[in-house]
Amino acid sequence: MRNFPPAILDRKIRFALVGCGRIATNHFGAIAQHSDRCELVGVCDIDRGRLAEAASITGSTAFPTLAAMLAGCDADAVIVCTPSGLHAEQTVQIAAAGRHVITEKPMATRWEDGKRMVSACDSAGVRLFVVKQNRRNATLQLLKRAVEKRRFGRIYMVNLNVFWTRPDAYYNSARWRGTWEYDGGAFMNQASHYVDLIDWLIGPVESLQAYTATLARDIEVEDTGVLSIRWRNGALGSMNVTMLTYPRNLEGSITILGEHGSVRIGGVAVNEVQQWEFAKPDADDDKVDQASYQTNSVYGFGHPLYYDNVIATLRGQAEAETDGREGLKSLEVLVAAYMSARDGKRVALPLEY
Repeated sequence: MRNFPPAILDRKIRFALVGCGRIATNHFGAIAQHSDRCELVGVCDIDRGRLAEAASITGSTAFPTLAAMLAGCDADAVIVCTPSGLHAEQTVQIAAAGRHVITEKPMATRWEDGKRMVSACDSAGVRLFVVKQNRRNATLQLLKRAVEKRRFGRIYMVNLNVFWTRPDAYYNSARWRGTWEYDGGAFMNQASHYVDLIDWLIGPVESLQAYTATLARDIEVEDTGVLSIRWRNGALGSMNVTMLTYPRNLEGSITILGEHGSVRIGGVAVNEVQQWEFAKPDADDDKVDQASYQTNSVYGFGHPLYYDNVIATLRGQAEAETDGREGLKSLEVLVAAYMSARDGKRVALPLEY
C-alpha cells in the first residue's frame, strides 16, 4: 500500500501547469469551474508570448522554466501539458520535488518511460494522475454501465473509428508535432482516448496486429492506421484511424455487438448515442436521449468532471479513477500496436510478466 501526503481539507488545492498550448485552456476552464475547492497558482512555458497570455487569463504567476516554478510556487500538484515525449522527465522532476503529477495523454511515448513515471511517483510518495477525460462523457458513462451490468451478454465484436483531419498547417505549427520522440502518430496522439476505450470498456487484450502508413503528411509518424484485436474474453474487433478525412473531422465512434445487445456511439467525438438496443429493459434506457450532446470539439466536456475526481482524491474523499497504472494499460496497447506495425507480426499482451 502506497503512503501519500495527508488529505488537503483546510484550504483550496493549489495547481500549477506547465505547457500552455491548445489543451491547457481546457484545464484552465476546469479549474475555474471548481474555484471553490482549488486554484491555479503558477503557469510555465518556454514561449514567452504564450506564457504571458496564460498568466493574464488565469491571474497566476508566470515562470520561465519548470525548475523555477517548482522552486517558486507552493503548488500541491503540477499539470503536465507539454509535448508527450517530455512527460517522463518532467514527471520525475515534479515527483522529486514532492508534488503530485497530472499528465495529459498519452502519459509517455515509450513503454519504459511510462513505467519510470509510475516508479518515480511511487518512490516520492506522490500521486500520478493520467488525464482520460473522455471517460466522463455522459455517452460513455452510459455504455460503461451497460458493460458492467453485463447487458450485452457475451461480447462478440467491437469496432472503433476515428476519422478526423489534421492538415499540414497543424503539423507545421510546432517542430515537435509528428515526430517519434515528442509526439507519436495518429494512434498515439489524436486517437489516444479511443485506444483507452479498448481496455476500459471491453477488458484486457490478448493480442493485436496493426498496419500503419504515412500517406499524405510530411511527418515521421503515421497519419493513418488499422488495428485488429483479440480480447482475452474472446471478443474480436478493429480500430480504424486516419487524420486525412476530407474536408473536416467526420467521426469518432465505438460499436459493440453482443449476445443480447447492440450499441453504437458516434458523432464527431462519441457524443451521440446512435444505436441502443438490448434484449432486456433497464432504467438506464430512459437516459439515452439525454446522454447525447452537440460539440464542435473533439476534446468533449469531460475535463471539469475529471478534475472533480482529482480534487476529491487529494481531499481524501475518493480514489483516483485514472492513476499511473491505469494509464499504462492504454500505453501498453499503443506500444504493442507500433511494434506490430514495425515488425509485421502479431503481438501478444502483456508485453512483459
